[in-house]
Amino acid sequence: TDTVRAEVARTNEQRSRGLMYREELPEGTGMLFVFEEMAPRSFWMRNTYVPLDIAFLDAERRIVDIQQMEPLDENFTDSSAPAMFALEVPLGWFARTGIEVGMVATFVFGAP
Repeated sequence: TDTVRAEVARTNEQRSRGLMYREELPEGTGMLFVFEEMAPRSFWMRNTYVPLDIAFLDAERRIVDIQQMEPLDENFTDSSAPAMFALEVPLGWFARTGIEVGMVATFVFGAP
């Protein structure tokens, strides 16, 4: 399935903590980072124990970049274009579901 049940990180504190200290991230789950404006984005994996894919999305929810991030890597992963959203999911999830740069995501907030 191409649906992710994502926790939403919309405050600075939530975005800073992200998926730190998690021992696992089950398939079909992730974290959606919501920012107030379009800007270049940088993420790192400090205290993050699971390998992740990250998709950067613009204000229209179009995927502008997808990258892989390794556990505990403190080098920054920079978006290749300005983004308003970022979605972290288990490593390889985008490839397994056929989701690619250029596709547009649909967000449903508060869904069961």
